[in-house]
Amino acid sequence: MLPRSEPATVAKFTGRTILILIGIAVILRIGQEILVPLALALLLTFALAPIVSFLRKRSVPKIVAVLFAVISAFSAIALFSFLVATQVANLAENIPTYQRNIVEKVQALSQAGSGNGVLEHLSRVVERVGSEMQTSAAVSQEAPSPTAREPLPVEIVTRSNPIQTLGNFILPLISPFATAGLVVILVIFMLLEREDLRDRFIRLVGQGDLHRTTAALQDAGKRVGKYLLMQLVVNTLYAVPIALGLWILGIPNAMLWGLLTLVLRFVPYIGPVIGMVLPLFLALAIAPGWSLVLWVIALFATIEIISNNVIEPWLYGSHTGLSPLAIIISAIFWSWLWGPLGLILSTPLTVCLVVLGRHVPQFGFLDVLLGNEAVLEPHEKLYQRLLAGDPSEATDNAEDYLEEEYLSEYYEKVGLPALMLGEVDRQRGVMTEEQIALFASSCRSLVDNLSDIAEEEENEDSDIEDTDQDISLELPDGQGRSVLCAGGRGEMDDAAAAMLAQVLEVQGAMVRTASYADLVARAFVPVALDDIETVIISYLNGNSKSHARLLVRRIKRLKPTVRVGLLVPAANGRDNPLIEPSAIDADFVCQTLSETVVGALTIAPPTALKVPVRKVTRPRLKLASVAS
Repeated sequence: MLPRSEPATVAKFTGRTILILIGIAVILRIGQEILVPLALALLLTFALAPIVSFLRKRSVPKIVAVLFAVISAFSAIALFSFLVATQVANLAENIPTYQRNIVEKVQALSQAGSGNGVLEHLSRVVERVGSEMQTSAAVSQEAPSPTAREPLPVEIVTRSNPIQTLGNFILPLISPFATAGLVVILVIFMLLEREDLRDRFIRLVGQGDLHRTTAALQDAGKRVGKYLLMQLVVNTLYAVPIALGLWILGIPNAMLWGLLTLVLRFVPYIGPVIGMVLPLFLALAIAPGWSLVLWVIALFATIEIISNNVIEPWLYGSHTGLSPLAIIISAIFWSWLWGPLGLILSTPLTVCLVVLGRHVPQFGFLDVLLGNEAVLEPHEKLYQRLLAGDPSEATDNAEDYLEEEYLSEYYEKVGLPALMLGEVDRQRGVMTEEQIALFASSCRSLVDNLSDIAEEEENEDSDIEDTDQDISLELPDGQGRSVLCAGGRGEMDDAAAAMLAQVLEVQGAMVRTASYADLVARAFVPVALDDIETVIISYLNGNSKSHARLLVRRIKRLKPTVRVGLLVPAANGRDNPLIEPSAIDADFVCQTLSETVVGALTIAPPTALKVPVRKVTRPRLKLASVAS
């Protein structure tokens, strides 16, 4: 039982953690102008660190390796930006030529869906935009030459403050260039001082646990760096065929759409959709029919399917360690904090949070909420499903497990541990009789649902090995053997007996089952023991020595030639004392299912029942002699 003060402590700790997280979110929002360049620099440092390390291993001086990596990276970024800007300018010049096709398609849609207010409104908007574009073009053509202009505009310009005009023109350009320059400088110094920054971080937060802090730093660097590199490779392999396909289809500015697709795929889920919408709209504008639009959709759908199902699993799979829902939530959160740039940085930043939760106990909930690893062990998940009365989902999970393991392994590692969890809760008194009955019936339904898999394994001519032991334990052949499996004290014991019986059937034995109530009925036991060579009684309660002794002796009195064994997983010498077979006149007592199967199918003479020596003798009646 937990101490009374612990719930209050947990609640206090949870409340303090929530307040800390709210404070961190406020700081991230307020300090956006400072923290965004820092986050960009940190992520670029993670991405470029492997390149620097590669060059350093080949005896390249440190400063040369850092400058080469930084100059190469930012030159590629600058070239990318220049190509995008050039393509955007070219597209802007050609937009008026696409006006006619857009208006015709919208009008055709409006006529096809007459009475639809949305289509009519869209048609009016397109017509209004087209008329404004024509008006602006006509005005630009009718404008007088510069020599015929009135001096009035010049007079207005001269009256304005030159410094203010210059500031209005330059300041919007200074901000992005200043941010870019700051990021470049930060990346250079972070790469140069990487080891020193690592040591300072360890001294600041992890001197008391160097192992955990070092593991966290290595994990974060490996995950983020690998994600950024592999995502860049995946996006490139995605963007190149998109650009080539659009160029073959005749879509203008195909290079622009390929480059934008490369960048937008860093945005989870919605990035590829946005990258498809723009060329799709252009295909709608340049062609009079609809075939080009369908070809563009087919191109993006084909490349997307190949990328998601072939390229991504091949290159990096799920190395980020994030669940799909966590990726969506993180994208919403970081875009709310930092806008479009936060949307692009959402995945690597969330990876860092998951690493923090994985290595720092105080933030372990982050790994549970955002990570993609299973938060429940297989036996815990099975117990939860059986307790909820859902054997169907339990069967689905079991079938997934049995794709790589045998049935005996599943019952050994998952089935029996799940029953032990139920027995522990039963002994604690937290389960009602209805819950116990539902749990036991769900477990029996699970065993019945797995009967088809048991038949398939029975038909296989292969040995099952216990992988938990260093020495493989082969389960013997049960052909010609007859076994009775029964529960000892309750319905959960009956469920354990059903699992054991199914494994024995897989081994080829003839198996009969009985419930714990059947063993109490005196009329049932002699009939049940007909043609039975071995009886196995299952006990999930480790403190069942006295009860087991009574049953074993009763069965051996009824049929001395039968072998009687026990399956008592809890009698392991730690949670409960060991039960010696000789102490209860049993032939064998096992803690694991595989050992029980071996004991049941082993040919050996039964242990003779020890007849206790009575120290009290019955008094004899002495008859007095009668004198004649």
